[in-house]
Amino acid sequence: MSNTVLVRARASSVPRLHPDLLLWGPLCAAAVAIALLQSAGGDLWLADHLYAWEGGRWALEHAWATETLVHQWGKRLDVVAWLALAAVRIYLVRKPAARTWGKPLNYLLVATVAGPLLVSWMKGWTLVDCPWDLARYGGAHPYIELLQARPAAYGPGRCFPAGHASAGYGWLALFFGLGAVRPRLGWFGLAIGAMIGLAFGIGQQLRGAHFLSHDIAAATTCWCMARLVQRFMLPSWNTRT
Repeated sequence: MSNTVLVRARASSVPRLHPDLLLWGPLCAAAVAIALLQSAGGDLWLADHLYAWEGGRWALEHAWATETLVHQWGKRLDVVAWLALAAVRIYLVRKPAARTWGKPLNYLLVATVAGPLLVSWMKGWTLVDCPWDLARYGGAHPYIELLQARPAAYGPGRCFPAGHASAGYGWLALFFGLGAVRPRLGWFGLAIGAMIGLAFGIGQQLRGAHFLSHDIAAATTCWCMARLVQRFMLPSWNTRT
């Protein structure tokens, strides 16, 4: 009897490992979606339709709405937004509100750039072409899937994951940053990050700069980085939501 009690006591003292569904759920779903889009032709199907809709060329590649507004000004506004966030944090250093907003703002300053930086690093070794590089869309290269062997003569591709979209999806971190203060604000922040990322991503797809799977990879990378940074910088988030 005493041995049974001892075994049960030891078992109850061992911490149970629960899967982080906010991390592994999106990661697994994205892996399946990317595999299907690339291997089953979903990326090419969508890009074919966009290319045909634009008249058999990337007519919107240098359009004002897609190149100037969404791409160029979008990058600048992203930097301005981060600098504004930093200015607010500095302003609140000695303010009473720092007790509430200090840690969430510190988190956002790190998490909003962590994902895009990881995406930028990944682009250097995934070696995937943009649609406009492919022969079927007026370029010179054949379509090569992620992880397939790439001839050295083609040079390095730098299009996977989508870099510009990641600048928008980096703001998915607002879900955790604002949610640490008030859960409802977190959902509002999630919507903002998703809308910016979608706008940036769709704009680039219309220009021929990325496939849909590139954007899914960018969104997933930014979300996972936001979650990982949250676990270190805002460990109390789970108990407040």
